[in-house]
Amino acid sequence: MLLSALLFAALADAQGFMNGLNHLRFGCSQITIERLDPLVDPGKIPTPHMHQVVGGNAFNATMPTTDIAEVATCTTCGPADDFSNYWTANVYFKAKNGSYKRVPQVPNRFLFNDRFTTQTNGGVTVYYISPGAGKVTAFKPGFRMFVGDVNRRKSLYKSQSCFRCFSAKNFGGDDAAPCMDARRDFEGFPTAACPGGIRSNVLYPTCWDGKNLDSPNHKDHVAYPSSGPSNFLSTGNCPSSHPVKIPQLMLEIIWDTTSFNDKSLWPATGQPFVLSTGDDTGYGQHGDYVFGWKGDSLQRAMDVRNGCFAADCGNQKSQNIDSANRCQITKKVREEVDGWFDMLPGMDMQMKKD
Repeated sequence: MLLSALLFAALADAQGFMNGLNHLRFGCSQITIERLDPLVDPGKIPTPHMHQVVGGNAFNATMPTTDIAEVATCTTCGPADDFSNYWTANVYFKAKNGSYKRVPQVPNRFLFNDRFTTQTNGGVTVYYISPGAGKVTAFKPGFRMFVGDVNRRKSLYKSQSCFRCFSAKNFGGDDAAPCMDARRDFEGFPTAACPGGIRSNVLYPTCWDGKNLDSPNHKDHVAYPSSGPSNFLSTGNCPSSHPVKIPQLMLEIIWDTTSFNDKSLWPATGQPFVLSTGDDTGYGQHGDYVFGWKGDSLQRAMDVRNGCFAADCGNQKSQNIDSANRCQITKKVREEVDGWFDMLPGMDMQMKKD
């Protein structure tokens, strides 16, 4: 109990915790690891690179633009009313001989009496943040967005996407807000071995045009604050083109890279990790989102009057981990996702496209 209190105090201070802040944090187990992408490549089976997906069982090669909370029947996430889908590229280890192996994901740390997040089957930790009651407008049914650039290979905004290099086991050195630690956060893959593994953070825009639920590139209907990507909170003034403040959505993924820390196994070119897109810089880290909360559940969580830092802000209905892990979908792409590969899954499709 004392440890939890100390962690809360440290993180609250590091993240600029203020009275009235609503900080909804919960885990989601993987619902599939598969080459599907209903946002960027709708209807395509398979797509050119692998994704790890969490959330509701409405996930498919093509997804309706209506309310998916009415289509899904279960979710892998802690809140029982969140049928959204969240997905990112996978991370692979590239060995000295040129072969690849998928880096496993592990559950996140215990915080704020949330056991569910420590027991997920791989997956993602999801954050929704509001500076206070009445400060943000929750996403609407049919809303979706994409953040990042698959083709980026150089630095742009560390506060939009980063990798934290844990200094020891059990999340060692995790004592600063995501993407804000000059010692342990990197926009690209860390170049040195990370004793405690690596964490990805992907932060979405916090401003909306107030009209469009999507846009052709899944980006133009949203924007970062006028000053550029803000820090961990929904701060900063929205541009006049996107005047509506929306929750700060952030994805957090823990990659267990510890079994690959022996540098004698690394390729001669340097650090050994690569995104499933073939990106060995990490700058092309990206995230997809399709909103699927039931009713006003998310808005309630963002409007708690005295602030909340938990998995059940706004009196969310929670489910147990066994129920979440029973939520599954039928795979559309039948292929091996683990083991060693001569090339990344789908890389032959990418080479043909190039």
